[in-house]
Order: sequence, then structure tokens, then C-alpha cells
Amino acid sequence: MTRIGLMSATALAGLLLSGCMSLGDDYVAPEAPIPAALPVVDDAGQEVAPLVWEDVFLSPELRELVQLSLDENRDLRIAAGNVQLARAQYGITRARRVPTVSASGSVTEGGTINNGGNAGGGFGDSASANLGVTAFELDLFGRVSSLNEAALQSYLATEEGERAAKISIAATVGEIWMQLAADKALLALAEDTVDVQSESLGLTGELFDAGVATELDVRRASASVETARAQSAQFAARVEQDLNALRLVVGTELPENIYDAAQLTPTPLSEDIPVGQSSLVLLKRPDVQAAERQLMAANANIAAARAAFFPTISLTGNVGYASSDLGDLFDGSAGWSFGPSISLPIFDGGLRQSNLDVSEAQQQIAVAQYEQAIQFAFRDTADALAIARTIDDRVGSLTRLVDDTSVTLDLSDERFRVGVDDYLSVLDSQRLYYDARQQLIQAELDRNLNLIGLYRALGTWPE
Repeated sequence: MTRIGLMSATALAGLLLSGCMSLGDDYVAPEAPIPAALPVVDDAGQEVAPLVWEDVFLSPELRELVQLSLDENRDLRIAAGNVQLARAQYGITRARRVPTVSASGSVTEGGTINNGGNAGGGFGDSASANLGVTAFELDLFGRVSSLNEAALQSYLATEEGERAAKISIAATVGEIWMQLAADKALLALAEDTVDVQSESLGLTGELFDAGVATELDVRRASASVETARAQSAQFAARVEQDLNALRLVVGTELPENIYDAAQLTPTPLSEDIPVGQSSLVLLKRPDVQAAERQLMAANANIAAARAAFFPTISLTGNVGYASSDLGDLFDGSAGWSFGPSISLPIFDGGLRQSNLDVSEAQQQIAVAQYEQAIQFAFRDTADALAIARTIDDRVGSLTRLVDDTSVTLDLSDERFRVGVDDYLSVLDSQRLYYDARQQLIQAELDRNLNLIGLYRALGTWPE
């Protein structure tokens, strides 16, 4: 066998011996600490696929805004950078599983300078070429492969984290959009109230001049107008804040049509969101899968810590040519060296045991975090379903309340105009009508936010 063949065989043997045993326990996912069924109305509901954002957001303008945020949002750029970092770190760890082969060569030209004296020495020519394998660890006990597995799972966890971040960004854009639509509606209501009550103030002033109304009626009417103006200014500021929040989440300037397109009704969201009975769908959430990946990485770290108690065997080899003349470098015989080494841990003051204890503690923490992620997912879904079961009744009742208070306001205004009641009854009717309309706007907002909440709870992101 040639010397080059010997080196190749050594490298191949190292590859075959790598990862021939592992000291880690087989991974078994912990049992989900939640009920097997979600609290759905239809007990016959079957498991359904997780939601994607295109199934929930129907408005073209809202979809455009979500897509813009996916391109420009800085949090997503940070998440993508973390994925690239984890991928590079995994590549570094994976490289340790194969031998490092390097080539080197050198040429030296030398001679003597005749200065008329005795030739006591001189410099000669030399040339060399070498191919070597440097300190390759034979992974007999799975230490390197376990570290590689831990790095792989950490990398996959960051990928799941990026997917979870995309879900969060899409949902946040939808939530701020709906809040903007609600604040626009409240602003329009306040401005309409200012106009209506300004007319009432003018009428009250005329009745006061005619001796029908009192100064108290005029003051009450004026106070009602100023209250509505104050709330109008408040809602105008909230609309500007909503737009600022959208700019921050999106990461760039908003399209010109966004303000006009933001409306509560008709809803820009799908109201037919399928929810199955099985809670297994929650295990597909990216945040839950990220927590499980971290648990799997912690299991691999335990195996690596256990392997540290066993000897480490490394291979070092070198083969090459040397000559005093570069032209004759490969004409002579080759030289080679092969030096396996073994490191046997004897005493380290408890360092390896402490490292193992740390790995086991981190694994227990990862188990708790994984179970907690599942519990949070179940609560998010259960809360959203609780609202979904009652929100239509709430909106229906408030719609009827608005109708009733509208009629009451008209009747009170007529009674005041003919002098049957004072202006206090009108103010009371205006307040009830105004509050009812505000509550209806809030209920419609809550219904839309709950649809987005269901997406947060059951959503996924395409790979």
C-alpha cells in the first residue's frame, strides 16, 4: 500500500468509527399536560390543519400591509439573522465529525558567499511537500455526534422561532389595523355627536331667548358639546398613534390607501375559521415545536456530557516528500508518520460530573418549558373559543340597544322642544345613545380581534 493510500485508509477508518455508539437516552416526547379535546361547540369536530394567514386576512389592503411587514419588519430581520447564525454554528459543529486534511509545501534556495576565507559552512537547497490529518477524534462514545445533534436541534429551534415571529407580526399588523378602524369609527361618532349637540345648543339658546328654557339648560347643552369635542380630540390622537404603531410594525411608510381602507364592517377577516376537537393541532404551533427542539438539544447535551467520562482517542498522520532539489522532489522515497493518541480522564475535581449535572438540570428546565408552551397554547385557544361562543350574542344585543336608545333620544328631544321635559332628559338620552354606540363599536372590534386571536392560537407558517 502506498503512503497516500495509508493516509486515505486512516481517514476512512476514522469516518467509519465515528459515532459508533451513543450514551444518550432515546428521545421520547413528554405527554402533553392538557385535555385531549379543545372546548369546541361541535363535539364531533375532527382534527383540522393549522391556519395560515392568507386564510384569515381577506382584505386586499390588509394583505398588502402584512406582506410589506414581512419584507421590512426589523424584528423579522433579527429573527432571520439568528437563523443564519445558528446555521453557521451548526456547520462548525458538523465539521468536527470529519477529518481535517491539509497540504503544505516549502522551498528553500541557499548557497555560500566566497569571501576568500576558509569555507566553514554554507546554506543548501531544500524542498518538501506534505499531506496530513490533524488530531481527528474517533467518536467512539458519541461525544462529537451528540454535540452535532444538539447544534442541529438548536438551529431547527431558531427556524421555528422565525416562523413564530412571522405569525406574531402578521397578527400584530391585523390587530393594529382593526384598532385603527375602531378608533376611526369612534372619532366619527364623536364628531357626529359634536355636530348634533351643537345644533341642540343652538336650539336651547333660542328657547332660552324665548323664555322657554333656562340658563341651566343652556349650560348643560354647552357642557355636552365640549365633552364631545374633548373626546373627538382624544380619538383623533389615538388614530395618529395607531398609524404610528403600524409604521413601526411594518417597518416602512404606509401605502396611501391604508387609512381609508381600515374599516370594522364589513369585516376584512374570515369569520369561518375551522376549529377541530383534538388538541393535537397545538403541537404543530411553531413556538411549541421550537420548545421541543430545545428539549431535544438538551437531551443531546446530556449524552455529550456522559461521553466526557470516557477516553478520547485522536489520530494524527502525515505523509510527504523531501528533497534537496525541487526538481527531484517526487523522485525519491516518501516519508510518513502516524500517531494515535489517547486521553484518559482520571481526576478533574468533579468538573465532568458538574457538567453532567448542569446538562441534566437544563434538560429538566427544557421539559418544563415545553410543557408550559403547550399549556399556553391551550389557554390561548380556549380563551379565543370562549369569546367566539358569545360574541355574536353580545353584538346582537348591543345592536338592539343602539336602536332603542336612538328612539329614546328622538322622543326626549321632541318632548323638550314642546316644553314637556327639561334638557336634562335629553342629555341623559344622548349619553345612553352615545354609550351604546361606543359599546357596539368595541364589541365589533373584539369580534375581529378574537378572529385574529384564533389565528395566533392555531396558526402556523408554511415552510
